[in-house]
Amino acid sequence: MELKFYSADGSTSSTKDFAIPQFEGDRGNKALRQVLLAYLANKRLGTHSTLNHATVHGTGKKPFRQKGTGRGRQGSMNGNQHYHGGTWKGPKPRDYSQKINKKMRVLALQRAIFNRASAGDLNVIERFEVNEPKTQLFNVIINRIQDSGRLLIVDDIWTKNSALAARNIERINLSEACNINALDLSQYKKIIVSEKGLHTILARINGETL
Repeated sequence: MELKFYSADGSTSSTKDFAIPQFEGDRGNKALRQVLLAYLANKRLGTHSTLNHATVHGTGKKPFRQKGTGRGRQGSMNGNQHYHGGTWKGPKPRDYSQKINKKMRVLALQRAIFNRASAGDLNVIERFEVNEPKTQLFNVIINRIQDSGRLLIVDDIWTKNSALAARNIERINLSEACNINALDLSQYKKIIVSEKGLHTILARINGETL
């Protein structure tokens, strides 16, 4: 598949062919959806907890006499029908994590790359290189490629100068090719990846450990 290919300074562009996995129809979309849900679920802490009738702090005194008031019979003010009473079947701590097998993760990553490349949202740069760890130098390069929106910037291994220069730019997020997943590829308006980083990602989805 042909992708837009930029020079290291972002000033010139051309097209270059890369071995992006090809899909027909909806193949892989269900796997991608399931993997995205699993990644989001695995981020949940599950620490929410509410107090029920037995654990809420309150008096055990009977609120009013048994008969003659026109109210239902009630034994305490801790019931869920009362202000500051317990919660009926409220959330308790639980584990939301979901397991994803390797085959599904590979298929989801392949489909995610194909979707973004087909939409023109995946751009390749020759390499990320700045002479000094200055934000302005890195920002000039990125703005030549995409001047607005949230960006995912991916390199094979980040050099010290590039990482220091890029970390203060609010709209971008840095990642390394060995850590990229389907969720990362789906969250950003545009993705800019170095040529070496893209080759690493393609090598991963062609059989290496994810």
